[in-house]
Formats: sequence, structure tokens, C-alpha cells
Amino acid sequence: MERLQKILSQAGVASRRASEVLMLDGRVTVNGVSIRELGSKADPASDDIRVDGRRIKLPEKSAYLLLNKPAGYVTTRSDPQRRPTVMDLIADVREYVYPVGRLDFESEGLLLLTNDGALAASLTHPSHAVPRVYEASVLGVPDDRDLARLSRGIVIDGQRTAPVEVERLPSRAGHARLRLTLHEGRNRQIRKMCEAIGHPVEHLRRVAIGPIRDARLKSGQWRRLTGDEVVRVKKAAAMPASPAANREDGEAQHRRPRRRQPRHSS
Repeated sequence: MERLQKILSQAGVASRRASEVLMLDGRVTVNGVSIRELGSKADPASDDIRVDGRRIKLPEKSAYLLLNKPAGYVTTRSDPQRRPTVMDLIADVREYVYPVGRLDFESEGLLLLTNDGALAASLTHPSHAVPRVYEASVLGVPDDRDLARLSRGIVIDGQRTAPVEVERLPSRAGHARLRLTLHEGRNRQIRKMCEAIGHPVEHLRRVAIGPIRDARLKSGQWRRLTGDEVVRVKKAAAMPASPAANREDGEAQHRRPRRRQPRHSS
């Protein structure tokens, strides 16, 4: 018997936190009974577990994708405003996967998608502090005092951010470039921090998620993680790597997104 939100996460329905919301909303049933108690357990091998009336099934094989997200896409499986989502870029992927964490609509860069709920939960849990590395172009040129404020952490939305590693990059006149390493993932955190020191972000790109980098992956392309990368990212998230991950051949072919039909934004 396992906690229901863990089963839903392992089945690729949603992260554990999002699965709890589904339960609280009364959208999850076990053997025909709506389950709202977050401590509830079930047996995926024998119980009839459904979300919105659709029976869930644990994935036979875990999938791990790396996408270089362009600007102008929402990091979610669907969007009520009918904006393009990152799922449009991986339309030829057969497995049910979902994004791990978020990149905001305007931001670009590396994004993991998976159906491995345990890994997704570990990567996004604050206690694991898996580093994310970003490169930001900002308006103006922050001085050493500004960068020190970023390094120590800044109060945004009433709460101080964790310390941030900051490095100057080669810049052009009037526009600085910074490399920032975060160990937490709050909503639009870098944009809000740079705004707080008076140097708004003009362009933001994520270049690393823990040990995962790929400077050759072009915008809009995706590939599968190699077996070695799966092992390393699980180690970074303090998770045991499955033997299957070590046996994967590690092919990392870059995939072009399918051409999508135009959508009308609401």
C-alpha cells in the first residue's frame, strides 16, 4: 500500500503536490469512492484508481526528456488561455510526461520533462536544493554592492531569498550579463530580484539543471537524457538510480518540434 498522491505522481498524472490538489478537489476515486484525505493509501496493483473517471496505470518505463524551451511557451501540459505550451514542442513523444518545475512564458532554456514522479518531487523539493544556473541580460550595469545584495538574498513577496551565486559575464555597453546559480525555485525569482536592485531583466535563459547541460541543443529541440545523465541527476536529487537507467544506450538525438497550427490567444 502506498500513499495515493505518490501513486498518482508515479503514474505521471501530476507532481505529488498537484496530485494532492486533485484529491482535495474530489477528482480522484479508489474503487468508486471519492478520496479527499491526503493520508489515504491504495494498492495500484489491485485497486481501481481513477482521475476524472479515467483509470490510471503506472508507466512501464520511465521517460526523461530535456527540452530547450523558447520564449513564448507556457510550462504546463495545458493552458486555459490557449497559449502554446511546451507539450506542443514534444508532440511526437508517446509517453505521458510533464514538466519538472517551471520556466516563465518569456524565459528560455533547459527544461526537464518526465513521468518519474519520485524524481520530479525530489528535484523540486526545497530541501534538496538542486542548483539551477541562469544567464540574464539586465538593463544597466549593477555595481559590486548590487551584486552583493543578490548574493546575500533579497526580500521579495515578503520573504528573503536564499543566497545566490552571481558572476559577471562579458557585457555590452549599458547592458550587463550575469550568471546566477539558484538553489530554490520561486515564481519569477530572478526577474523580481533584479527588479529589486534596479536592473530589470531583458532576457533570461536557463543553462543548467543540476549536472545537466547541453549548449548544442537548439531552441525548440528536445532529446532524451542518456543513461549516465539519469544516474547523475538522480544522484544530485539524492535518489537511487535504477539499474535500467544504467543500461540505456544513451542515444541523444536532437528532435525538431512538429509544426503546430496557429492558436488564437484569449
